[in-house]
Amino acid sequence: MDKIELIRQPIEKELDEFKVLFNDSLQSSVPLINEVLGYIKRRNGKMMRPILVLLMAKLLGCINSSTYHVALALELLHTASLVHDDVVDESDKRRGQSSVNAIYNNKVSVLVGDFMLATSLQHAALTGKIELVKLVSRLGQELSMGEIIQLTNISNKDFSEQIYFDVIRKKTAALFTASAESGALSVDANAEMVQKIALLGEFIGTAFQIKDDIFDYFESPELGKPTGNDMLEGKLTLPALYVLNQNRYPELQDLALRIRALEATPDEIASFVACIKAEGGIEYAEKRMYEYRDKALSLLPDSTDTDLREALTAYIDYVIERKK
Repeated sequence: MDKIELIRQPIEKELDEFKVLFNDSLQSSVPLINEVLGYIKRRNGKMMRPILVLLMAKLLGCINSSTYHVALALELLHTASLVHDDVVDESDKRRGQSSVNAIYNNKVSVLVGDFMLATSLQHAALTGKIELVKLVSRLGQELSMGEIIQLTNISNKDFSEQIYFDVIRKKTAALFTASAESGALSVDANAEMVQKIALLGEFIGTAFQIKDDIFDYFESPELGKPTGNDMLEGKLTLPALYVLNQNRYPELQDLALRIRALEATPDEIASFVACIKAEGGIEYAEKRMYEYRDKALSLLPDSTDTDLREALTAYIDYVIERKK
């Protein structure tokens, strides 16, 4: 049994029910919206965040209608944010497939993203729990703030790991935090447990993003993006920040600032990538990733059922072992 099968095993029936709800939610009476939503459905991924909602709900209680609706609200919000991010980043690929804006255009992409955001809030309301409505709304704010911080950081002359982790907490990690926390809230877990589970989700999400950033230093047809793609957009991630903060190479820092200013050539970026790899940037990032993995595992309740413990352990390990 591979990790994905092991992860899904305790919630197989519930995940199938969720997928039906997800597909039913992506419907519209407007033909163009329906066409775009159909494309989004066809390229949908492994649903790692809804799976986390369901696993946490099952860990702490019984999956119910509120669980399904908040899982759907979060997945719609997440998907809408990706559609909008591709417009902001002028990306024509998403996980190796054409982005929505590449097939249609920016106007259609933004408007369909807005439609999905509204649908997300609709399902948040259907949970009947104001705590979950607040959670989904707060997540929308955090994703926007994270994107703004990342954009403003391009002009920053410091190479701050703290800012890097702040961005992660408000972007990728925020989605995992909200997924874990909402699963707990949907089954009325006590406040102390909700807080603990939310932190577990944050650690998973942080490890997930570090893994994504490591991918950017290696060619991979599976990912559908070239080495240095983040740097082509002016973004410096953890491997680079570590090496730059060693202060051994002033000329490398000058090049990093030119990368942020979008002034570096592809050849210079390739040279920068090679230097970061040679100076231990990848090893450092992997070390930090495993630290977050271990911290997440340590937060699993001692009373966790064996099947659920195996599924959640496999989930956390999959985050750092995945190939794309």
